[in-house]
Amino acid sequence: MPELAYLTATVHGHVQGVYYRAFTSRLAKSLGLRGYVRNLPKMNAVEIHAEGPKEKLEELISQLEVGPPESVVEQIDIDWSAFTGQFSNFETRY
Repeated sequence: MPELAYLTATVHGHVQGVYYRAFTSRLAKSLGLRGYVRNLPKMNAVEIHAEGPKEKLEELISQLEVGPPESVVEQIDIDWSAFTGQFSNFETRY
């Protein structure tokens, strides 16, 4: 059975207004992850809360470093914690 984990990632850079949330949501759903993505107000940053198999979360991180074509990722802050099972799907929050 795969190791389950909870990931909080804050992506800094030119990541708002470039479809970064849509990119993240499509990617997370394709990986079978659950959680959400949202813009952080007053910061040029996007916050992702995701949980599922740790190897799939690591794959998500590697793709977040690239992002959609118009984005420029400068830094990703990552925090790991225990799986909670609190999410039923992956969504974009506004």
